[in-house]
Amino acid sequence: MPRTVFERQPPSESVVRQALRDTELGCFWGADIGDGPRYPRATVTAHYDLVIVGGGYTGLWSALLAVQRDPGIRVALLEASAIGNAASGRNGGFVEASLTHGEANGRSRWPAEFDTLQRLGYDNLDAIEKSVVELGLDCDFERNGVLSVAVEDYQARELREQPADPDVTYLDRDAVRAHVNSPTYLAGAWAAREAATVHPAKLAAELARVCARHGVEIHENTPVTGLTGARGPAPIQLTTDATTLLADRVILATNAFPSLLKRYRYHTVPVYDYVLMTEPLSDQQLDSIGWQGRQGVSDMSNQFHYYRLSADNRILWGGYDAVYHFGRRIDSRLEDRPTTYETLARHFFTTFPQLEGVRFSHRWGGVIDTSTRFCAFFGAANKGRIVYAAGFTGLGVAATRFAANVMLDKVNEQRTERTELAMVASKPLPFPPEPLAWLGINATRWSLDRADHRDGRRNLLLRALDAAGLGFDS
Repeated sequence: MPRTVFERQPPSESVVRQALRDTELGCFWGADIGDGPRYPRATVTAHYDLVIVGGGYTGLWSALLAVQRDPGIRVALLEASAIGNAASGRNGGFVEASLTHGEANGRSRWPAEFDTLQRLGYDNLDAIEKSVVELGLDCDFERNGVLSVAVEDYQARELREQPADPDVTYLDRDAVRAHVNSPTYLAGAWAAREAATVHPAKLAAELARVCARHGVEIHENTPVTGLTGARGPAPIQLTTDATTLLADRVILATNAFPSLLKRYRYHTVPVYDYVLMTEPLSDQQLDSIGWQGRQGVSDMSNQFHYYRLSADNRILWGGYDAVYHFGRRIDSRLEDRPTTYETLARHFFTTFPQLEGVRFSHRWGGVIDTSTRFCAFFGAANKGRIVYAAGFTGLGVAATRFAANVMLDKVNEQRTERTELAMVASKPLPFPPEPLAWLGINATRWSLDRADHRDGRRNLLLRALDAAGLGFDS
């Protein structure tokens, strides 16, 4: 079988071992911000206009937008652990305009409304940038675009053959290497408006700070163990480990964790993604790779890598090895996966051999809430008084704000352009129960890896999944 560039041009194993030798297991972003404000557990029964379950971006944006829409509303946000503890505080920090996990996925699923979805995605990203400025969110936000790079000949051909797009600049080999200097790059496409980068943990902490300033009651270490709907005007009951809260309306923002609405338990699976962070680059090291535009970067393989610069010029390097564990298992012990970190380090030094000698300061993993259509879906219960969103599949940093607006529209019975979208009205196919989920996902992963070794050619399984509207994205 043909080899990929990462197999054709491997670094020395001693370089990899040295780079990983003193790496700390733990998320750099959380360590970087240190101990911030903590919020009390919910211990007293109280009645709220709106209760939000989940202290990640989806829940935080929902709370903030709710009080911005109606400053007199009483809102509580309940987080089982700490604000931003899961995906929202440990992701790569790519803030992308796409609501559909890219153009190809969006056009194939909702061709009639894709242009609307694209416009709404750009509007949403613009609104995030505006909020960062107006609310004074200290989160290292940089609207610097995203660079897609071809590292194989067939990928370069695909870029050359793509229709012209006024928002995307095609780059040949010399041009792309002038942006970021890697011997693996054969071509590229730069979408200058498409994305920003952000410090994920700072964004979560800052959204919580602003929510609290606007009167949202935030409660950490408050897992919700039960949800009981109600008829008529009677309040919905949310049971925690210490008390029972009452709510007129409820937003569920638990993402990768099992939904409190059992009907949606099979609509997502938790997939582990892994990341390395380098030590800060010296001026000389940074000069050797260029990257003056500070764009986010992603290669075009099925098993792709994503990477970007932090504010202090570290390189975050992640992706490639997405792992599903039998039984939809989520466990902090799964965050240390030495073989994956070694693979990531090898691929890093293949991409940037001029950085030999750079060390990785941190390594970590976390779960992505993956749906079969690769982007968010929406659900409801109790005649629309309980609403739910999940399934962002790794592109939720920006899309969670859009989802928050959708849920607020729905829970307030407001008919808007957002609520009328086929994307919002439709549901993805659920994943099957075990052992079929584990067998199917791992067969798909094997097939995606095989496609990367066969010039992108998809086998019968991948073509069948494409036809059925199912999939698994690495």
